[in-house]
Amino acid sequence: MRSKRIAAFLCASAVVAVAAAETTESPQDVVKRQARELVDAVTNGQPAVWERYLDPNVRYTDENGTVNGKKQMLDGIRPLPEGVSGRIEIRDFDAAIQGDVAIATYVLDENEDYHGHKLHCQYRQTDTWRKTADGWRLIAAQVIALRTDPPAIALPAAVRAEYCGRYALTPEITYEIACKGDSLEGTRSGRKPEELRAEAPDVLFVPGDPRYRKVFLRGPDGRVTGFAERREAWDIVWTRLPEAGTR
Repeated sequence: MRSKRIAAFLCASAVVAVAAAETTESPQDVVKRQARELVDAVTNGQPAVWERYLDPNVRYTDENGTVNGKKQMLDGIRPLPEGVSGRIEIRDFDAAIQGDVAIATYVLDENEDYHGHKLHCQYRQTDTWRKTADGWRLIAAQVIALRTDPPAIALPAAVRAEYCGRYALTPEITYEIACKGDSLEGTRSGRKPEELRAEAPDVLFVPGDPRYRKVFLRGPDGRVTGFAERREAWDIVWTRLPEAGTR
């Protein structure tokens, strides 16, 4: 019985401490602290923290585009499985207060050890908090995965040369790939040249533009006939133009 009374006292003391902190902190500091607690609760597998801060009618859109309610979020907070560990830092936090509503946005910087493999991911999260009689509660959130350039590989000069030439989307819109020493350069009509790097043979990308790829197409003889400009899951096909003096 004594241990139960002590536990109850400590729990009540924690609630009082949180309430006291909320009265002395600015709204921006409160939602930042609570966002930090929610993030830590994910890695520690503590659904009680989410139970406390989530509004009953919360709508939470994750990085896969799935919209979850409070029950789904609580069901998903579990300790990390064996062999997986990690830490998530909050960076670039900013919050705007409009009456009893706070809009916060920040970057989640995640470092994870996945069965001995080191992973680094970043996400942009935007939260909407509403001040209630019980304090600031999360009513909506959306997470997007921040993309990064893939690792680049070196291609032999003979392979790079296969891509060099002019390609057409329409008679007026062309794209020229040129060999520049040990690298490739692409220029779309009316635009500035851009560096091209190889993710894999026949797959090129522009540094700083990780949503797109140029996937080269080949005919039955193995020669490059064009490339598909892949935008997410959609392809825009460019056709290779004959070289000057050929048909």
